[in-house]
Amino acid sequence: MATKKIIAICQSWGEFETSKDGSMAYKGGEAYAMDLDQQTKLSDFKQELAETFHYSVDTMLIKYFLPANKKTLITISKEKDLKRMVNFFMDSDQVEVFVMTEEGVTPNVSNLPASRSSRTTESEAVVPAAVPVDMMMDLDGPVDMDTHIRIPLGGELAIIDGENDRRAVTQWEKTITGVDQRFRSFTEFREALHKYSIAHGFAYKFKKNDNRRVTAKCKSEGCPWRIYASRLATTQLVCIKKMSSTHTCEGASVKAGYRATRGWVGNIIKEKLKASPNYKPKDIASDIKREYGIQLNYTQAWRAKEIAREQLQGSYKEAYNQVPLLCEKIMETNPGSIATFATKEDSSFHRLFVSFHASIYGFQQGCRPLLFLDCTTLYSKYQGTLLAAMGVDGDDGVFPVAFAIVDADTEDNWHWFLVELKTAVSTSRPITFVADFQKGLRESLCEIFENCHHAYCLRYLAEKLNRDLKGQFSHEARRLMVQDFYAAAYAPKLESFERCTENVKAISPEAYNWVIRSEPDHWANAFFGGARYNHMTSNFGELFYSWVFEATELPITQFVDVLRGKMMELIYTRRVDCSQWGTRLTPSMEEKLQLEISKSCSLQVLPTHGSTFEVRGESVDLVDIDHWDCSCRIWQHTGLPCCHAIAVFECLGRSPYDYCSRYFTAESYRLAYAESIHPVPNVERPLNIVLTEGELSVSVTPPPTRRPPGRPKMKQPGSVEIIKRQLQCSKCKGLGHNKRKCK
Repeated sequence: MATKKIIAICQSWGEFETSKDGSMAYKGGEAYAMDLDQQTKLSDFKQELAETFHYSVDTMLIKYFLPANKKTLITISKEKDLKRMVNFFMDSDQVEVFVMTEEGVTPNVSNLPASRSSRTTESEAVVPAAVPVDMMMDLDGPVDMDTHIRIPLGGELAIIDGENDRRAVTQWEKTITGVDQRFRSFTEFREALHKYSIAHGFAYKFKKNDNRRVTAKCKSEGCPWRIYASRLATTQLVCIKKMSSTHTCEGASVKAGYRATRGWVGNIIKEKLKASPNYKPKDIASDIKREYGIQLNYTQAWRAKEIAREQLQGSYKEAYNQVPLLCEKIMETNPGSIATFATKEDSSFHRLFVSFHASIYGFQQGCRPLLFLDCTTLYSKYQGTLLAAMGVDGDDGVFPVAFAIVDADTEDNWHWFLVELKTAVSTSRPITFVADFQKGLRESLCEIFENCHHAYCLRYLAEKLNRDLKGQFSHEARRLMVQDFYAAAYAPKLESFERCTENVKAISPEAYNWVIRSEPDHWANAFFGGARYNHMTSNFGELFYSWVFEATELPITQFVDVLRGKMMELIYTRRVDCSQWGTRLTPSMEEKLQLEISKSCSLQVLPTHGSTFEVRGESVDLVDIDHWDCSCRIWQHTGLPCCHAIAVFECLGRSPYDYCSRYFTAESYRLAYAESIHPVPNVERPLNIVLTEGELSVSVTPPPTRRPPGRPKMKQPGSVEIIKRQLQCSKCKGLGHNKRKCK
């Protein structure tokens, strides 16, 4: 019986383009069709392709995609590989095959949008770097003459050995071809030399290594192998001038066994990580094993990813040195903004404050005088904490006002943040701050802001109540106590507050005493003197913190720029959206007002004297329309007329819209988003910058704190569950242990 054949569509001379999801497509070039079956010999297949595309059989590479997988290229290097490919595509009758030389292995990703803050240019993106970890310095700068570039004997990665694992060797054997070979830079030359040494299994060291010339020789004593390269006159090109390609040392014959560094792996995965930022360590380990035969554990793959990430994003350390220039650029491109930083005595980074003019203007002109203060931990290389002040617009949307990056969450840093914040939002209006009660904010707020109100965040209070009483009550009892505590906070009048606290007392007198001693005048509506518009928690800006979560591992300058970009987009989007509104109030406030209007239909209004009216329904309430006051206190707490006040307006023929807070109008909303945040240009300081007379170069080093080893536990703010179920023993019914550990 005849063997079934498939058609191989062989393509070459084109380029790979990588999409955002990591899948690749081959564009351009020439195509050639061949018949394949299980009897086809690899040598015959390669010979025909070499003749068709004018390649050398020795330097030619053949690759293909697995069915339904356009992200990973599989190499055909032996007979079994060819037979497997034929088997994989037997049902589809044809297969795409890509033919290339060593220079064409890496897909062209120049169609991808390059990060503005990345140091990788489009032209560099197609050239894979292979610089060892100990050379990730100034690659075109001077290096000590005796610096050794070695293949580690006690290194981090497993040995590659045997015929099955020679794919990397095949790819890199001819990265160095000899005299007159040219490179675009010394960096590119060193990368090629490193790959060449891996492929040929020898170690080398530099004798000369600066930005004008490079001389390297084999590390083995007496071996004549050496290479010399220098710049071509009047160009930036680097050319190999001399090369002795003969090895007499033992290393010259060790082609199948070598080790590699994390830096090598990082350079290998760099372009794939750029296309797929969520490239997982386990997938990295799997791809490196399949493509190069190197076995990595999870930690090695994770660290290699960190190195690749730093190559793409830039140096975390250098980013701190760019902070002064970043502040200058922000204030230059966004006049009226505030961007300031501070360092410690040793020039290490201390704190950075940023508030854009568009945020300052929008808060003063269109937002109610209400600010939420909160913080979250950053998980970049040098950690840090983000402090944020967020307002609320007329549609109850988060409005970022200012943020700061500080080295730690301390009272001193909070005090500094509030001082800078006052400069940004200086206003005669008394501001209500919703914040935690344990960060020393109470004293700082009273000292810095005159006539302000400090509202304790209800979520933090509930968490403290739960912690303090943990172990004494069942899960259900604690849940009911927290529920009654929240009800007491929202209660508009003293009677309802006392009713809710009595419910807490019925469960636990100790919990009742805790609630009474926790200063209800700072958190209960029945006692609070400021205007918090029924917003009771400081984790109001979950949208803002979702932005932080996306960018938390970036270097500091890129992190700030991501937040700037998100805020710029938010302001633009909301400005466009509100231009379509046809109502007097914002949509959410219009909906709330209509709900109160519907409730007012069944109420009876009795005039008493002057502007005061008695309104009868399920209860009897007094409304003073001149002072915008109702005995139910809902009007005062929310800023919108309650149903009792609306019933009075109906009797008098007045419009309830005239008695709504001006902050809820569509006009105020448009004022909040009237100004724009402008782009900030790349903040990398030019090389060889010339300082004018009297100008000082400010140097900022990273803070001494560094991220602890291991994968960080990253959790988005606001996702904390207040009441977690405790263990309960089925034997003694006690809490905090199970039957097995019961004493």
